[in-house]
Amino acid sequence: MDVQPPQVLKTPLQVPRKTLMGPGPSNCSPRVMNAIGQPILGHMHPEIFKIMDDIKEGIRYVFQTANPLTLVVSTSGHGGMEAVLCNLLEPGDTALIAINGIWGQRAVSMATRYGARVVTLETEVGNNFTLAQIENAVHKHKPTLLFVTQGESSSGVYQNVEGIGDICHRYGCLLAVDTVASLGGVPLFVDRWGIDAVYTGSQKVLGAPAGLAPISFSPRAQERIFARKTPVKVLYWDMTVLGDYWDCFGRSRVYHHTIASQLLYGLREGLALVVEEGLENVIQRHQDCAQRFYQGLDKLGLQLFVEDEYKRLPTVTSITVPDWVDWRDVVAYAMKNHFVEISGGLGPTVNRVFRVGLMGYNATQDNVDLVLRVLGEALHYAQGVQRSKL
Repeated sequence: MDVQPPQVLKTPLQVPRKTLMGPGPSNCSPRVMNAIGQPILGHMHPEIFKIMDDIKEGIRYVFQTANPLTLVVSTSGHGGMEAVLCNLLEPGDTALIAINGIWGQRAVSMATRYGARVVTLETEVGNNFTLAQIENAVHKHKPTLLFVTQGESSSGVYQNVEGIGDICHRYGCLLAVDTVASLGGVPLFVDRWGIDAVYTGSQKVLGAPAGLAPISFSPRAQERIFARKTPVKVLYWDMTVLGDYWDCFGRSRVYHHTIASQLLYGLREGLALVVEEGLENVIQRHQDCAQRFYQGLDKLGLQLFVEDEYKRLPTVTSITVPDWVDWRDVVAYAMKNHFVEISGGLGPTVNRVFRVGLMGYNATQDNVDLVLRVLGEALHYAQGVQRSKL
């Protein structure tokens, strides 16, 4: 052999147990962890098709939709964004992207690559959009598609999307919504609110491992996909093919790709836990944890980055980094001494905020108290580090 067997692979795998209180992924419940350890099945086995059907019903429940074209893409939430934009945009279409953080910026990059004419509606990081701002932009640009992020995890901002669908449809526009960081932490009614395309990630409130992106398209969006003048740019994202694998059109199932059976098991059980608790109760639990966390942060003398409470995303809280500490010292202390993940900013909030996630299995009062205690210790330590440098 030209390359010798690597010595590192001759030692046992060791994975530490950490409490993931960042913006995702979140820890999985024991039930989900047990599920992903079940035997592997083939991607065309009837037992897998039954699990896929179970998952479709669970996704329709958490999205509150009856859309036939509801399925899972084998990718992260990021890939869900790709799938939505790739299917609904053709070269020359106008895409209106609402930007108040990194995910709007990413949507601009993707839509541009698919040949769309991109126009933007922007506001400062930490803020959201009013219905009047959105309607003015839609009226002005007459887009094919409006893209909005319900939960901007880079800044901890919540965007209320109720009413936006009505605006879009008055102007012949489709509405696409990113719910990766928000689903299960705030209300979402896809059909009632006229949302045409929606996606999320498996690894946050749904409490499953990362790697799957639940996604759903309205009949209006489905019609747009099947009436395209050009093929979907990426075969892997093409809903006219993937939809058959997930039996969304009432036709024979056809091979699309080799899906990871263990990830399906985990997502199925994560959805089952949501069903058992009740979606309303899941949302309330996350909001109660967020309120307890806000109160604890106030006692620590910390300032929330999003000033208006109604604009705050309960699943991901952004905290302004005090001038008297280096955020990296705080994050490092929490991980080294407690195996607790606290994250820094992302994109436009880098070096400006800490981000703490309260999601899924981790959204408990005990975990709120844990992260507050660890954060307090870490801030005291980081302040001492800064003093020693003076």
